[in-house]
Amino acid sequence: MSLYLTESDVRSILTMPLAIELVEASFRRLAAGSATNHSRQRLHVPGKAILNYMAASDAEGGYLGLKIYSIAKGTARFIVPLFSADSGDLVALIEADYLGQMRTGAASGVATKFMAREDARTAAIIGTGSQARTQLEAIACVRTLHGVRAYSRDPRSRERFAKEMSERIGVPVTAAASAEEAVRGADIIATATTAAHPVVEGRWIAAGAHINAIGINVAHKREVDAETVLRAEVVAADSPEQSRRESGDLINAYGEAESKWADVRELSQIVAEKVPGRTSRDQITLFKSNGIAIEDVVTAGRVYEMARQRKMGKEIPVWAGEARSTGGRGV
Repeated sequence: MSLYLTESDVRSILTMPLAIELVEASFRRLAAGSATNHSRQRLHVPGKAILNYMAASDAEGGYLGLKIYSIAKGTARFIVPLFSADSGDLVALIEADYLGQMRTGAASGVATKFMAREDARTAAIIGTGSQARTQLEAIACVRTLHGVRAYSRDPRSRERFAKEMSERIGVPVTAAASAEEAVRGADIIATATTAAHPVVEGRWIAAGAHINAIGINVAHKREVDAETVLRAEVVAADSPEQSRRESGDLINAYGEAESKWADVRELSQIVAEKVPGRTSRDQITLFKSNGIAIEDVVTAGRVYEMARQRKMGKEIPVWAGEARSTGGRGV
């Protein structure tokens, strides 16, 4: 029997502090070699749906899994099939929209923890959708913020976001009249948009700032301009390999310059202290988040275990009595 967990089940279990703990663990396992990650692949039916899939294994946690999601007519549907590394059984099917929002926010939280100045106190958030909420919540978990400025194109949306997030994180969040107003002087900057063209310009960014660019994972779009990337003395990604295929922010700035790509650090290596992150107060640092499967698998594994402990979810029969021997051969 497999356990089916709905979005509501996941929401009742997964908090941001827990998500940060799990995502940090996923990076440590990557660095230690006990986890492996396969980058996102996409299948298109021209003019119709897109299917995205990515996979990872977590030997320490004892799971293998995928995140699979379709996008059609402006709607995305996410699910994580989670397998036991010991038995190969499908132990869970987990609806994963909220899980994905949380682990993406948590990845920026981890990057901020290891790359932002310890005394960073002011933040700017560009974008005010659901992903912006988890970005800001994660940043507030790892730094003691004194103030936040938020900007999006819709004045009502940014005012609503400012009110909601002030209450959620216990820090004054104010709506900015422009992206430049939000960014100038900020210690930590996060972009969480679907913009095709840059919403942050390098000339606005103060010395010593840290940037989390998380909204874009296609090669022809970007949230930050080339100057932003080139001003950053430390650039890290959850997957440098994946960045070369789908990070428009870095692709636009670096093109085919191998020396630039070689300098992109893997966040897991920074977390494990195998390579340095920030080394001076005035450095501008940048984390390019693509979203990788090991974050989903490690997080899903703990959510599944906690759901079992709490007797949550619905048991569903999958492959009951139908498993077959491979006769010792690969399939």
